Amino acid sequence: MKIYGDKRSGNCYKLELLTSILELQYEWIDVDILKGETRSAWFLEKSPNGKIPILELDDGRVLSESNAIMHYLAANSSLIPTSQFSFASLLQWQFFEQYSHEPYIAVARYINIYLGMPEARRAEFESKQAGGYRALAVMEAQLKNTPFLLGDTLSLADISLFAYTHVAHEGGFDLSAYPAVRNWISLIQSQKGFVNMLA
Repeated sequence: MKIYGDKRSGNCYKLELLTSILELQYEWIDVDILKGETRSAWFLEKSPNGKIPILELDDGRVLSESNAIMHYLAANSSLIPTSQFSFASLLQWQFFEQYSHEPYIAVARYINIYLGMPEARRAEFESKQAGGYRALAVMEAQLKNTPFLLGDTLSLADISLFAYTHVAHEGGFDLSAYPAVRNWISLIQSQKGFVNMLA
């Protein structure tokens, strides 16, 4: 199978980390979003939404959306809980990541790291800070009670949220006031199969 992505993207890194933990084999294909490669005809033929990452299976079928791809790759593994409530809680955290976390922390990081903080985007960057800190506070509240987001063991919820949280400082976010989040980052980094972003 093939994964198309950008090594700097947190959404793509989710898949790098997951495949490393699960010891899955795949071919990585770099896609440069700043050069418009996700809007090129060859890419849009694979994924009409024009976003990375995408997973292309051996038979040519394609999946998009990082969290959906993660569920496909991790099927029948310990990273997906089997109880109905725990599974719903996993989805809850992944929806939170996409709607309450990524739009602030990831976008602020994109403006700073990808675009180099252009003056025209500075106000937008600053507007993302409050929402990002709200998301971190929600995570901190949970992680004060349990080492991982769903309890005592690593799940897809942790991998989804780790991707942009551990580089939140690149979006201007200071994690010093979030000790439980910092401890959680260290726990994930100590997992067997852990691989750094841009490894």
